Amino acid sequence: MAKEVARSGGHDPARMRASDADRQVVVERLKAALDEGRLSLHEYDDRVKQTYVAATYADLQPLVSDLPAPGLSAADVEGRRRADLRRQARRLPTALSVLWIIWGSLMAVNLVAWVLVAARADEDVYPWPVWLLLPGVALLVTTLGVQAVRRGKMQE
Repeated sequence: MAKEVARSGGHDPARMRASDADRQVVVERLKAALDEGRLSLHEYDDRVKQTYVAATYADLQPLVSDLPAPGLSAADVEGRRRADLRRQARRLPTALSVLWIIWGSLMAVNLVAWVLVAARADEDVYPWPVWLLLPGVALLVTTLGVQAVRRGKMQE
């Protein structure tokens, strides 16, 4: 019986019971929001009452979900949002990352093989790894195109 109770309630954090310390953290965050002028005294009072009545994390979360972290201005929040969008736009899609890894590995193996052959040969050896630059250039053009499209979509 005890195992069934632990199994059923232990997986969903939102349904977990909140402690007095959890409620106090929310009250302190509400107080910071009041001090910064984000909440009126009436809103603060209502939310504090709801905080002390809250039984679970799911009850506590809505009380602070519309508040930024203490000390952040609207400009800070907007700056972080824009930075996250720029970071997301710069990140390569997984498929392109895999293709770059494959191309780099093939290029490295071919260069090492060519250097070893050239070092052992008595005459000049044709630099066949140069031909791998063609797919590399195609991959670069594709990557730049994908990034340009993603940047355009992020700015819309």
